[in-house]
Amino acid sequence: MSRLAIKICGLSTPETLGAAVRAGVSHVGFVHFPKSPRHVEPDQIRALAAAIPAHVKRVAVVVDADDAQLARLVETGALTAIQLHGKESPARAAAIRQRFGLPVWKAIAVKTRADIDAADAYAGAVDRLLFDAKTPDGAALPGGMGLRFDWTLLRGLAIATPWGLSGGLSIDNVAEAIRISGARLIDISSGVESAPGIKSVDKIMAFCKAVQPC
Repeated sequence: MSRLAIKICGLSTPETLGAAVRAGVSHVGFVHFPKSPRHVEPDQIRALAAAIPAHVKRVAVVVDADDAQLARLVETGALTAIQLHGKESPARAAAIRQRFGLPVWKAIAVKTRADIDAADAYAGAVDRLLFDAKTPDGAALPGGMGLRFDWTLLRGLAIATPWGLSGGLSIDNVAEAIRISGARLIDISSGVESAPGIKSVDKIMAFCKAVQPC
């Protein structure tokens, strides 16, 4: 069985980024969404990414971004993928992938099995799906709130598009999440923070260690 992929999302400092790399992550995520406590500007992403080894993939996370916003991110030369975390349609996702020439991920907000089934519409339009917990109506953020959904909904999932699991993961429950869902990529943000937007080096290291035996 191949090694599990780990993405630490919402990184914003050299110290925590370095910890993620040392801990063996496959992906790092930079949130470009002003309402988020994890928001970073394109210049910050460029500076942070300069210290990342080539084998670690660099993902920008955006929410219903327009082409001008996406262009500023892509022009940094720092990215290897764009993650869409808003209400982007399959057509919009496909258009972004075609225009900017980068792999596109789409976060799918999940509460019921119907939400997972609806992800089929993105087949052929995106390179990866990320199943995340659906936030309450009116919530300020579409993710990164530490919420989880019923992982058994993913059991035996048979789709052609590669996918990962996010939402409510922690050092204590990630092994269970992997066992139940069968996910081969794990994405975490608030579960390795000491406060909203403040990543913990110790928690990053502990989380990655908890994933490795799986």
